[in-house]
Order: sequence, then structure tokens, then C-alpha cells
Amino acid sequence: MRDVLGELTQRWRAGETVALATVVGTFSSAPRPPGSSMLVCADGAVAGSVSGGCVEGAVYELAQEVRESGTPLLRRYGVSDEEAFAVGLTCGGIIDVWVERVDRASFPELAEVAADVEAGRPVAVATVIEHPDPQRLGRRLVVRPDREPAGTLGSARVDDAVDDDVLGLLASGSSATLTYGPDGERRGEGMRVFVWTAAPRPRMLVFGAIDFAAAVASVGAFLGYRVTVCDARPVFATPRRFPDADEVVVDWPHRYLAAESEAGRIDSRTVVTVLTHDPKFDVPLLAVALRLPEIGYVGAMGSRRTHEDRLARLREAGLDEDALARLSSPIGLDLGGRTPEETAVSIAAEIIAGRWGGTGRRLQATTGRIHGPA
Repeated sequence: MRDVLGELTQRWRAGETVALATVVGTFSSAPRPPGSSMLVCADGAVAGSVSGGCVEGAVYELAQEVRESGTPLLRRYGVSDEEAFAVGLTCGGIIDVWVERVDRASFPELAEVAADVEAGRPVAVATVIEHPDPQRLGRRLVVRPDREPAGTLGSARVDDAVDDDVLGLLASGSSATLTYGPDGERRGEGMRVFVWTAAPRPRMLVFGAIDFAAAVASVGAFLGYRVTVCDARPVFATPRRFPDADEVVVDWPHRYLAAESEAGRIDSRTVVTVLTHDPKFDVPLLAVALRLPEIGYVGAMGSRRTHEDRLARLREAGLDEDALARLSSPIGLDLGGRTPEETAVSIAAEIIAGRWGGTGRRLQATTGRIHGPA
């Protein structure tokens, strides 16, 4: 929903009634992840996408029907011999799409949800997309870590069960469809709840204010990270040199990272790139980073000789082999790049592969599904 939230909120504030189609389940090589949305307005305007173009026409027609009737629908789209190029997914995937009407009456919490997203506050919207009682379909529960939930899914029991599970999804920043019994029974079936989460952007910490850092910061921002560039040298660590970074910090790298961890601003989505290749900076920094198990990725730039020297220094600093195994160095995938921009792409490629379990091989040399699980 994030991709259409601005347009959706604007239409909502104007008192318009729109239809919102959201991907709530994916199977095989689905082109768009859960949470991807398409907005269909009364004037025919469309924003967003649920499939990158494969089934947009069919979803558009369905959304117009739902906007008029007010009855939400859950529809599955996949490939069939007759419909592959009509309303099917030509990529071979399968998606479940939830289509609902949205206006001030049906979603009174939307403005507050949008304000949370804009301010970077974690918030989630849980929606009943399947239930034996049609009256439960479309009910919402808005969940925040620091407040009581808003709305209801139909009973206190189901609200409590979903609230607990949604807090876990918020911590990881992931969206998912959860299954319960009709009244929130943990081991039951019959009710499915889609949870859309809007956690703060994951962080990319770039240490070393060099030309490669500017390229890494640019690619990181493009991928949706909140990018921080940190260096102890104020003459190099300036916002002017790193226009794509969200912040530029002048501090000793190891001290800054330790302080951020102690403040609770590091999580499993955080990636750390060490580009200094100077022992007086990167060894103390890596000694801190590799002892923080919550960090999702730690990579360090340097030649193979630099890497071997760095490992020896880290062992002298007391790090064991399990900790050292977490270090990606030399950083990046072997793309054959030379320029800072090409190097940044190789670093980003390694981060993406690690996040989703990719191999880094050419797709034409692989078999099976193309898109990994969301």
C-alpha cells in the first residue's frame, strides 16, 4: 500500500470513494511482492501495480465493480492455456489479490496511518480477507508497538491473537497473510488475515567518506535504505559530498556504531559497509560490528592481502572464527566492475542476494523459480 498511499490519502481527504487492490499472497515466480497495491478511482485514474502489467486490466475491471458494490473480493490470478495473455501471469506465477472499497466510512484510520508512515513510525494494518462469516470480511485492525490497537476484526479474542503476531511482523518489517480459526484460534483454519506493515526504512551505514562511498550511498538510497555516511574526518564527511545520504556523521566509526546499537537503532535489516580500508578505522569498527548478531550484513572493502591482514588483526582483537565468517570481504559480487558506481552495484547485488537467498549466477544458467519468496 505504501506505493499508492499518497494518492490514496489525497482521494480519501477529498471524500472520494476508491477501490484498492492489494497482493496478499504469491506463489512461484510472482512479479510483485505481498503489499503491492493498485488504486482505481471513480474518474478512471489508476496508480500502482499488482503484477507489473500482466493482469492489471482484469484487476481494473474487478476494482470498478467492487468500488460500486462495496463488497470486497479475493481473487487468484495465474497462468492458464486459454488466459495466459488475457488475464493470466505470463511469468508463470500465481498471485492472490484482495480488492476492497476505501472511503472515509470504511477506513476512518487512514489519515493517522498515513501520518505514521510519513513520520517513519512503525504501523501495520491487519485486514480479514477470508472468513466463513461474510460480515467479517474487510474488517481492519491498526497495530502500533506503543499504542492500543485501533479498530476490530470481530472479537477481542481474534484482536488479541492478531495483535501479538503483527507486532512480530513489525519488528522484521515484513508483510504476510496469517491463518487462524474463525475466532482467532491458533491451530484453526477458516480465517485469513493479511498484514501490511510499514516499518521505518532499513538502514545502510556507510563508513569511510571516499568516492566509492558516494556511489554506495546513491545505490542504497535507490534501494530504499535510510543511508548514513560516517567518517572521523570532518573535511571529507560533508553533506555536499554525499547528497543522496540521509545524514552525514562526523565521528569515529566504531564509537558511532556502538552508540547506535546501544540506542536500539540497529536491527536485522541493517547493513554495514566498511570502505575505509585503513586499519586504524576499520579494525575497531569491525570488532564492534561482527559482535552485533542483529546486523544483517557486514562487508569491508580491500584487496585480498588487505583482507588477510585485517583478519589477523581481528583475531588479535579477540574475534573467533564464527564472528569472522560473517564478514563479506572483499566486498561485493564478482561483476568485473572498475568504477565507484560499478563497485556500488556489485555491493548492492551481494546485499540483495544475501537478503533473498540468491546465488548471484546468471538467470539463464539456473532453473526453477526466478523470484525468491517474499
